[in-house]
Amino acid sequence: MTDSIDHDRYALTLRSKRHIVLTGTETEQEAHDAEKAPIVIPKPPVFQDVHSQRVHVKQKLAAGFRLLAKFGWDEGVAGHMTVRDPEYPELFWVNRFGQHFSDIKASDLVLVDHEGQIVRGDSMVNKAAFVIHAAIHAARADVNCAVHTHSMYGRTFSALGRCLLPITQDACAFFECHNIYDDFGGVVFDHAEGQRLVGALGNRKALILQNHGLLTTGKTVDEAIWWFISMERCCQTQLLAEAAVQGVQNLKVIRDDVARATYANIGTSTSGWFQFQPMYQMIIQEQPECLE
Repeated sequence: MTDSIDHDRYALTLRSKRHIVLTGTETEQEAHDAEKAPIVIPKPPVFQDVHSQRVHVKQKLAAGFRLLAKFGWDEGVAGHMTVRDPEYPELFWVNRFGQHFSDIKASDLVLVDHEGQIVRGDSMVNKAAFVIHAAIHAARADVNCAVHTHSMYGRTFSALGRCLLPITQDACAFFECHNIYDDFGGVVFDHAEGQRLVGALGNRKALILQNHGLLTTGKTVDEAIWWFISMERCCQTQLLAEAAVQGVQNLKVIRDDVARATYANIGTSTSGWFQFQPMYQMIIQEQPECLE
């Protein structure tokens, strides 16, 4: 499937040929200049060096933790997000063990290797985070960020032991691109279970961990966090819909061909990156210290 946004479908991006001068203080020259100004289409940033890229991804991850806390998707010491280091891709940054999501700054993140040893940082990390994320990062070179925490509707839906249905436009972003990991064995401390989890994920972007919660991945921090936010809300939507119609058999499900076409518009990596930007701007304006 395509991995680019067709901006003409999302918004009007072409300049009108109509010439107007707005009543008030606008001059003819100002009107002319406004009509010739380029239209800005947001795109993922391009970095000149790995240092600036590292600062960027750590800030995005810290902001993501603040968002999850704002939405109430923190649960004691459970939950973790990781991002691959741009200079040393065999290493990844992760949150400190036991630090509340609402308190995390970019400078708090810990750099670990695939053996679980700390490379940078002065705090221990969640062993389950290491086992799950190390397996994913080792197996999927395309995954730069992975997100897992114990959100309310995600873990509730996970008890059903089945995938999301394409019952809304938003749910189509996960059509044929997520799976169930149905081998819950308690807290994930076993490296073999990490490998089984990776097998269930395959080349998909998300997993519903049965009796556990959600896990999402992405080429960018933005994408991975957006998929988690969206997937959690899709779980909530389906639970509400099933309760309202008294059973999954009474749901109106979108046709496969329509769901597949909708995925091509809203389920791509670039679309996931794009969807995250308004939330990122909101949280850094509200809590700018997370970037420190």
